[in-house]
Amino acid sequence: MAMSGILSADDIKKALDAFAAADSFDHKKFFEMIGLKAKSAEDVKKVFTVLDADNSGYIEEEELKFVLKGFAKNGRDLSDKETKAFLKAADKDGDGKIGVDEFAALVKE
Repeated sequence: MAMSGILSADDIKKALDAFAAADSFDHKKFFEMIGLKAKSAEDVKKVFTVLDADNSGYIEEEELKFVLKGFAKNGRDLSDKETKAFLKAADKDGDGKIGVDEFAALVKE
């Protein structure tokens, strides 16, 4: 499933452009700009499924680095600093990965 079936391609492009510079990524602003914050719990789970590249049921640090590519092929890689900050913000149980419930909670923050 492509993100475009869930979110507006224009919104995704604007958000990716806004965070094009290295170390500028802010997950709260990004989720708001792409319209994910306003989506249903079901749509948020669909987005999680797309981002969970290996279908493990979790978004691991390795996948998180490429999270913007999950929204658009031309999305940049997150820096190590951004990846670790994103993981720290979402990983509420401290297991080093983001489960669907943690992801949903992060989106709605």
